[in-house]
Amino acid sequence: MKRMFVFGAMLVLALGLVFGPTARAADEVVLGVPTSATFLEGKESIKAVEMAVDEINAAGGVNVGGQKRMLKVETIDIRDAAPGVPVPEALLGIEKLILEKKPTALLVGPFRSESLLASLDMLAKHKVPLLGTIAMTPATEAKIEANPDYKYVFRLCLNAKYLVGYFAGGMKFLNQEFGFNKVFIMNQDVAWARATTDIMKDLYKKMGWEVVGEATFPVGAGDFAPALMKAKTSGAQVILPVFDMPQSGVLVKQWRSMRIPLLMAGFVSPLVGPTSWKTFEGKIDGFINSVFEIGSVPTEKYPAAKAFYEKYKAKYGVEIEAGHGPAPSYVSVYLLKDAMEKANSLDPDAIVAALEQTNTDTVIGHVSFTKGHQAVFGNDPAKEALGCLFQWTEDGRRVIVYPDSLAEGKITLPAGMKPAK
Repeated sequence: MKRMFVFGAMLVLALGLVFGPTARAADEVVLGVPTSATFLEGKESIKAVEMAVDEINAAGGVNVGGQKRMLKVETIDIRDAAPGVPVPEALLGIEKLILEKKPTALLVGPFRSESLLASLDMLAKHKVPLLGTIAMTPATEAKIEANPDYKYVFRLCLNAKYLVGYFAGGMKFLNQEFGFNKVFIMNQDVAWARATTDIMKDLYKKMGWEVVGEATFPVGAGDFAPALMKAKTSGAQVILPVFDMPQSGVLVKQWRSMRIPLLMAGFVSPLVGPTSWKTFEGKIDGFINSVFEIGSVPTEKYPAAKAFYEKYKAKYGVEIEAGHGPAPSYVSVYLLKDAMEKANSLDPDAIVAALEQTNTDTVIGHVSFTKGHQAVFGNDPAKEALGCLFQWTEDGRRVIVYPDSLAEGKITLPAGMKPAK
């Protein structure tokens, strides 16, 4: 009798070891995060996802089919932002995550637009929803509208088309206030930056601006001096930089050390965050930079964005440095939770149908999606998601200067620069 009891106890223990973790895992909803995890935007976006997951789990998780389920994050570094990493390698990383971890959905996604476009067929094959928050090509919209198989991809971040709208708003002010109408363009040789500058060139013509020169740089380039000299002698009054690579911070260092008497206004990723002032020894005042989604910079005029910024700082002990990715990544978790609960299902088609009905206020403004599954951006946080432009001041502050709904001040010219009128 004693032997039977011992045998029975051991059998129960063994079955518990075999089936217990599986049963618990079945209660979890796995969220996959494939991105360039060692790059600033990727690192902070992962943290933003984890922060949202922690909040949701602390409140009881997601309710699907009358059952509360915890969320679990699984990440993989697909390295697509690194120089020399081919797109197929990034796709292999995404598919590895899908096959091994079996996520209900993917968040953040590829860094490079080339990788996002190439992943459309794979995501359609596996029927895994993706809420992308970094890659910026506007080309996905047309593809999703034209091919229902691509319906699983949504973009919650700013894209190149909307970024151009913010650039245009700033350029309009520079023309009206200072008479500037000549620009020299410098951009990184990647899909989103090329798309941005191509759209800007067409827009400049319509706005009466003259593009007096251009320079394109491969990923990893670190010397911008020849192009800066060319810009100085071109007759330009403004330099439009469009870069996300870490090395692009050298551009502004050289701009200041060479005393190039041109206003620089555009996007340089390493010069977004608050520590940029110390990193560049206070030599970036006057530079006008972009934040692709509010929440990556605190704003008193939209409390939800500031609240997210402060929560991130409190949780991780540091402020957000990336101007692109973290805030929409945080929002993506909540939108996915809402979609799963509205669908009352983890079925990918049901989740997609629910996501298409998104119409809600978030930390990046009001979010709804176009037919091409792109979040709509604009200038009114009550109606659309928002990005913004800010200017570094002489005392190291970031002052939002556009759009008017968020503006804390007006654009000013750095010392030594004069208006053209």
